[in-house]
Amino acid sequence: MLRSGLLACAILLGGCASEVYRDTAVPMRTVASVDLGRYAGRWYEIARFPNWFEEGCVGTTADYAPRSDGGVDVVNSCRKESLDGPVETARAVARASDASNARLKVKFSPLMPVGGDYWIIYLDPEYRLAVVGTPGGRTGWILARRPQVPAVELEPALAALRANGYDTERLVWVDQPPG
Repeated sequence: MLRSGLLACAILLGGCASEVYRDTAVPMRTVASVDLGRYAGRWYEIARFPNWFEEGCVGTTADYAPRSDGGVDVVNSCRKESLDGPVETARAVARASDASNARLKVKFSPLMPVGGDYWIIYLDPEYRLAVVGTPGGRTGWILARRPQVPAVELEPALAALRANGYDTERLVWVDQPPG
């Protein structure tokens, strides 16, 4: 399991993080709609804003699976310190908080009364590249369907982060296995 700090912090999706990576005066815009069935499957974390609950994580992935109750099962995994390091995992359930399915609430514990924000602010038409952020700007991720993405293909993701007030110079690029 991911260390308890990751679990606690992931519940709030950055509520415990101390740094703010976006200008919160900039209105945060999500994509118009998300087909959660198409969004399901494995995503590789290409880049993230620093957070202590993912410290030392490489080879990070997120797996999403639709649930019969309309929610989405979430399994986040990472390897500690190296691509052959031990795997740590956290499980959660996500639920759309609006009709677009672009704004989700993610709960890593049924004991938490409210889930953390998970807003999809960029998604390419083929569902190969996504950007997720939070209104508070304490976390954000670039996700892709494959572990390696050419820099030129990342431009729309970086542009979406900048348009939502994020300081992309502060991104941490995540080591992934060769794709």
